[in-house]
Amino acid sequence: MNLMGKFKLNRRTMLRGAGSIAIALPWLEIMGEEKLAHAQAAGAAKRFLSVYTPGGTVLEKFWPSQNDPTASPILAPLAPVKDKLLVMKGLNMDCAKGEQHQAGIIGFLTGSKQEGSPKNFSSYASIDQVIATRLQADMATRKPRGSLQMAVRWATGKSHGLLHPINAANFEDTKELTAIPPRLDPQEIFTDLFGALSPSTGADERIARRKSVLDFVDKRYAALSAKLGAADKAKLENHLTKIRDIERALDSGIVSSGICMAPPKVDTSDYNPTTGLMSGDAGEIKDEKSDEMIPVVGKWMMDMMVMAFACDVTSVGSFQWTDTEAKHTFPWLNLANHHHFYQHDGGFQPVQCEKIGIWYSEMHAHLLSAMKAVEVAPGKTMLDESVVFFGSELSHPPDHTKKNMPFLLAGGGGGLKGGRMVDFGGKPHNNALVSILNLFGDPRTTYGHPEFCTGPLSGLTA
Repeated sequence: MNLMGKFKLNRRTMLRGAGSIAIALPWLEIMGEEKLAHAQAAGAAKRFLSVYTPGGTVLEKFWPSQNDPTASPILAPLAPVKDKLLVMKGLNMDCAKGEQHQAGIIGFLTGSKQEGSPKNFSSYASIDQVIATRLQADMATRKPRGSLQMAVRWATGKSHGLLHPINAANFEDTKELTAIPPRLDPQEIFTDLFGALSPSTGADERIARRKSVLDFVDKRYAALSAKLGAADKAKLENHLTKIRDIERALDSGIVSSGICMAPPKVDTSDYNPTTGLMSGDAGEIKDEKSDEMIPVVGKWMMDMMVMAFACDVTSVGSFQWTDTEAKHTFPWLNLANHHHFYQHDGGFQPVQCEKIGIWYSEMHAHLLSAMKAVEVAPGKTMLDESVVFFGSELSHPPDHTKKNMPFLLAGGGGGLKGGRMVDFGGKPHNNALVSILNLFGDPRTTYGHPEFCTGPLSGLTA
């Protein structure tokens, strides 16, 4: 009698024990036809991160002089990761209709124009949320959190520390399209994400509960194993062995095959994450202590974002370096005025803007190097499986131009090929948004307001 011929499992089957204990299963041959859909998703990108920087750039110092993507003063700090860097020249943010800064940040990830009142937000979800919806719909890629948003020295100037069209980049993939405020307090983020991995009240109890999980499903495992063929038995045994390894690792504060660990804690006592609440419209009210801490806080937040990916907390993140006003100083660069002043409030000052642009590239290099340092499989890094999109709300600061936007893609997810610059010859940036969605296996051919999208870009994976 062939028991295997009639027995089938659903892809969403779990091993359930007492109470609410449950363990998701890997894909098994006995799950039948669902193998194809799972296999088709295997080549898609696995993680997405957007990084926003304010105020455009100094274009003549930004664009590489040759196909080497880091052959320019501003992009030179990215040389250590240039093999995973694609410079996207010749993209216009045609959708940015509305207030000059607001329309830019709203359109950055949505391809949406700012319709009606300047107080309005987006008419489309941001692509990070669309990607999160897609990944969360599959049990194989579902994470505890759909996405994670962080920002450093955010909501300066006229927004006075509050969510506003001038600082909002992320919009829910729901009918309401609600704007999502980023998380600002690095200490709260650390405690929330990694509190159970470092000495803290209640951590031992949480760890003990997690360590006992396999003890609750042993009998269910034995019953299921008896119905499986040799190949599926081996897969299931390997899956449960990995879970047991995770449980043993919890004692040392390490989760998930040694790549997940709490990043070193940083003293940010001089940094006020809500200092924007006390800001002045013109940036005349300064918080020099908080400004001095921006590089330290920014690096720590980036490290936490990378570890959130490594720990499988989420697969989608967004990171904002301040907002479109950027009304904070740069004491570590010996720049006493705010970025908006150097862009146009004090007349365009390209030397100072170039200096700021180089520093942002140094921060981008830190992020990408941290992702590249996480080995997710033999010979494969987190960066190899990810897509990182860097951009701004405008291109040329003095006149708020949104032609030839300073956009970068990094990583290797979905077959993305770096180590080069591609000139797209004036195509709308909405084409880049739909192309990013395609890297995640999303088959659509347009995104955002359709009048600003002519289809996916060719050459991202060539």
